[in-house]
Amino acid sequence: MDGTQFEDFVADLCRRDGCTEVRRVGRRGDDGADVRGRLPDGRTMVIQCKRYHPKRKISNGEVRNLLGSQVHFKAEVAVFVTTTYFSGPAERCAVQNGVVAVHRDHLGLWNNGAALPSITAVNGAGQGDRRHRALRKNTYE
Repeated sequence: MDGTQFEDFVADLCRRDGCTEVRRVGRRGDDGADVRGRLPDGRTMVIQCKRYHPKRKISNGEVRNLLGSQVHFKAEVAVFVTTTYFSGPAERCAVQNGVVAVHRDHLGLWNNGAALPSITAVNGAGQGDRRHRALRKNTYE
């Protein structure tokens, strides 16, 4: 799927989980938001979607850009969804600032039926131990 299809896919997952007012807003000049809406509990959310090759990692700067979007749109929750993993600094930045970091493993769980609120409980975890990271590196590099 291309980037637009990935954004639509994420928006559909949000709708499936009971989010409301969900709309894909991603395009050039989108101020860092690809999907916006409300969580089932009514809080506003902004989502950044990145469909990257597994070798590439999400940088700290990309997480900081989402934090700027959260302020710009006055959203209560920021979610970063990616098909890859976060760099160490990006993961720390997300956790320290309350950004829900949905990497490829969490995305798989979400796609297989786990609700977005349940994924927020494991934020910053699950990128694998040393052995898992070595296997991933051998697979994609």
